[in-house]
Amino acid sequence: MRVRVDGAPPARVLVRAPNWIGDVVLSLAAVRDLRANLPLARIEVLARPWVAELYRAVREVDAVRVAGSFRADVDALGGAFDAAVLLPNSFASALQAWLARIPERWGYATDGRGPLLTRAARVRPQVRRRSQVYYYRAMLGGVGLRVSASPDVSLSCPPDWTLAGDRLLSGGGDGPWVGINAGASYGTAKRWLPERFAAVADTLAREGARIAVIGGAAERQVGEAIAAQAMAPVRVLCGETTLGELGGVLSRLRALVTNDSGPMHLAAALGVPVVAVFGPTDWRETGPVGDLHRLVFEKVHCSPCGLRECPIDHRCMRRVSADRVLGEVGAVLGGA
Repeated sequence: MRVRVDGAPPARVLVRAPNWIGDVVLSLAAVRDLRANLPLARIEVLARPWVAELYRAVREVDAVRVAGSFRADVDALGGAFDAAVLLPNSFASALQAWLARIPERWGYATDGRGPLLTRAARVRPQVRRRSQVYYYRAMLGGVGLRVSASPDVSLSCPPDWTLAGDRLLSGGGDGPWVGINAGASYGTAKRWLPERFAAVADTLAREGARIAVIGGAAERQVGEAIAAQAMAPVRVLCGETTLGELGGVLSRLRALVTNDSGPMHLAAALGVPVVAVFGPTDWRETGPVGDLHRLVFEKVHCSPCGLRECPIDHRCMRRVSADRVLGEVGAVLGGA
C-alpha cells in the first residue's frame, strides 16, 4: 500500500524515537520498513540526547534532531513535516505532534491519545509475548504500511566508534576481550549478583580472556566492586564512554556477559554474541535479537514479574549460578 497525504506520499516524515537504547534497537526494523514504504521521503528522527547518537549508524535516517523541552520542540517542528510516526506509546508524544500541526500523525491508540492521531493502530494480542521488534512493526501494519518478512535490527559501527573502541581497549595482553555489563537502568531486580560476575571474569581470565566492565556513570560503583572482587585484572570503563564510544568497545568484544539492558541490545545489533541473565523481565519480549545469543533464567513461579525491586528473596537471579553462565559463555565463544 502506497501511503499518501492529500494525494501524494509524505515528503517530510518525523519519527519520534523511543527513549531507551534497547527500545531504539528493537525499533530499527520498523524504521527500515518505513524507509521501504517511503523511499523518496526525507526521514528525520527526534530523539532524546542519550540515544540520539545511535541513529548515526542507521543509514535509512536522513537527519537526527535532539529533543529539548516540550514547548521548544513543538515550535521547532511546526511546518517542518507532513507526517509523524510515533514509536513511543505516550500521550505526550502525540500531543506534541498535534500541537506542532503535523498533518498526519500515526501510532498506537494507547494512553488515551487516539483522538490526536490521524491513523491509529490497535495493539493486537498476537504481538504479546513476542519480541518488541514485532510490536513496532505491527503498528506500521496497523496504519496501512507494508512490513518486510525478515526484520533487520543490525547496526554497522561507524569508523570513529571503531577507532574509539581500539583506543579504549589498547594494551593489556593478547587475549580476546570479553565484556561484563552488571548494570541495568530499570532497577535492582534486573541485576545479577556482582560477585558472580566477578567469578565469571576470573574464570575467563584464567582461560586467556581480557575483561572489560562497561556501563554508564551510574554503574561505576558496581564496576569497581567487580574489579575489587576479581583476582584477575579488570578494565573498568563505566562512565568513561559516550554512546558511540561504547558501541566501539562493544564491537571489539568476543562476547558480552550482561543483564537485560540497553548495552545488551546494542552489542547484539553490532553482531557480538551475548550471554544475558534474565529475571523479572520477559525474555520473549526483550531478549536480544539473533541466533548468536544465549539466555540464562530460572523458572520460578513469580518470574517474569516486571517489578523494579524484588519484594522477596530475588530468587530468579540468586538461583542462577556462575557455572551456568560460564557454560553458556563457553558455548558462544566456541561458536565465535
